[in-house]
Amino acid sequence: MAEYFVGQKEYFQGIGKIRYEGPKSDNPLSFKYYDPERKVGGKTMREHLRFAIAYWHSFGADGADPFGAATHIHPWISDASTTMEAHEHKLDAAFEFFTKIGADFYCFHDRDLAPEGDNPNESEKNLVHMVKLAKERQKATGVRLLWGTANLFTHPRYMNGAATNPELEVVAYAANQVKAAIDATIELGGQGYVFWGGREGYMTLLNTDLKREKDHLARFLTMARDYGRAHGFRGMFYIEPKPMEPTKHQYDFDVETVAGFLRAYGLEKDFRVNIEANHAELAGHDFNHELETASSLGIFGSVDANRGDPRNGWDTDQFPINVYDTTLAMLAILRAGGFVTGGLNFDAKIRRNSVDPADLFEAHIGGMDAFAAGLLAAHRIIEDGKLDAFIRQRYSSFDSDIGKRFEDGHLGFEELAQLASTASSPNAEKIGRTSGKQEYLENLIMQYVLGVE
Repeated sequence: MAEYFVGQKEYFQGIGKIRYEGPKSDNPLSFKYYDPERKVGGKTMREHLRFAIAYWHSFGADGADPFGAATHIHPWISDASTTMEAHEHKLDAAFEFFTKIGADFYCFHDRDLAPEGDNPNESEKNLVHMVKLAKERQKATGVRLLWGTANLFTHPRYMNGAATNPELEVVAYAANQVKAAIDATIELGGQGYVFWGGREGYMTLLNTDLKREKDHLARFLTMARDYGRAHGFRGMFYIEPKPMEPTKHQYDFDVETVAGFLRAYGLEKDFRVNIEANHAELAGHDFNHELETASSLGIFGSVDANRGDPRNGWDTDQFPINVYDTTLAMLAILRAGGFVTGGLNFDAKIRRNSVDPADLFEAHIGGMDAFAAGLLAAHRIIEDGKLDAFIRQRYSSFDSDIGKRFEDGHLGFEELAQLASTASSPNAEKIGRTSGKQEYLENLIMQYVLGVE
């Protein structure tokens, strides 16, 4: 098998297989910390991190923004004579990139992989054609599909939502599209299927039946789950939380909101969350807060790895570079037991003025190195045990005697209240004044971050 995939044309000429060269290398097209086969706690880095490439940002985004036209001219699109040919060329460019960067997985929306036709049947025909080609390339390269999804937000028909749309015909269109996308995910051996409710929310409550829309969303997800299971999908369904943008308030606002929704409608056994760092920031949370919350609720699944700009109140989808953040993220992921069907998908895009072919590689290299360094630091934190020991000590009053009875539900409320009145007077003023040692712990984490080897 070739070292990397090249179709009829090599799109990233002059760039070969990206290799690990270590932190002292000055080669920008090399990994400094991501050594795929390096063992960390019994698993290789590639097994821990399960890197995936986002098909949409990497091969479809053109750099356009509300104030300017496209700046990224993709040869796989500009050299094509038809829309379908452009998607075929894009598939070759994608697999060339996957294999050169050394990613084991990729993710796509249906409309990234295949163009929309003049009607639903033609759209599905286009998707089936592209899935056949993608399956051939997967077999040739060993690259796998992490998860698939359907784009239920771009087309004008979805301006008032998809599953939550007030018009039945639009909900039917969404179902037709999701059915085809689930079929594609099954055919390609996808390990997950994501629902991102980009338009599932409201812009004003003046024209919205809130309860009815959420009931419809739950009904839609239940039907989609049942269809997938009946047709052989054994992977995990994911919901991707996001608080706003494009709608004012989305029904999948954050992890806690999604957890409550899943439990309210009996979907918690088949659904987990796909957590995006930038979305966490938009919800007013830290990335690791959302990860820890998902883990504590038993719904941690997968990650969209990126970052936002704290000076912008919208989704900037930048590549992650902050090792302190990736360390806390990997600490939460390792504590959750690591990835099973999920992984780290780089839902990130190069900047508008990054127009060289090498920029896409360097962006992913930086993100992969940042998470590899975070993995090393997080593993050392767990192995060293100081952080976990501090936390255990902080809650030690609940580990025995009356505290244990309280945790286990064997202590009456009156008996609990009585404890306060039996506290000795000389010590009363000291109760609750034990330091949380936040500064010490932050410095401790920084030691691990700066000590990455």
